[in-house]
Amino acid sequence: MPNGRYSLHDPHDGTPLGEERFQCAPGPAGWRYVAKSYRPDGTVLGTTDLTLDARHRPLRLELRSGGWQVRGGALDGVHWVRAAADPATATDATEGTDRAHAFTGDSPAFLIATARLLDLAPGTATRIRLVSFTGQALAPRTLDQSWQLLTVEDHPTDTGPLPVEHYRVTDLETGEIRDVHLTGDVLLAAPGIELEELDSPPNPRR
Repeated sequence: MPNGRYSLHDPHDGTPLGEERFQCAPGPAGWRYVAKSYRPDGTVLGTTDLTLDARHRPLRLELRSGGWQVRGGALDGVHWVRAAADPATATDATEGTDRAHAFTGDSPAFLIATARLLDLAPGTATRIRLVSFTGQALAPRTLDQSWQLLTVEDHPTDTGPLPVEHYRVTDLETGEIRDVHLTGDVLLAAPGIELEELDSPPNPRR
């Protein structure tokens, strides 16, 4: 069961934003990722709990941040419910649906999940529609991205070669481009995210 720590920082000026401590593993449904993120002072920023089915679709999603909670999953597109996290102060919950393929957000989990859902061959690219939940408000936003798998290269390790996938991700509304490096079910690096600790080897790509 891979578990470890990602450091989070501003992708433009490098300002430290905190860290995310995670665990992920294959499960009865498909794959599950559980994490808690912290500010630089150690206070909790939010939590992520994402379960994918055997086809890498979002079977269940639960996010908490800034006093808000989002629960969602894939059902004829994606659906979700956003409400105050504290029942004592909760207002009416807001439900949403979209013909998107999956979810995305601040956690590295979403980059891994999207790559596995697309299952690209090296040199190929495709377009995907996602519903994004970011920041403290966890407000939904639908966006379109282009994903291209540029290369898969083996890197030598003590336990044998490690295949590293290099993706180029483009936001089709803003034109912003990000390079993402993955191996198995672990994100090695992306703008604003660095893998700092890993306590066990990543699970191979399934």
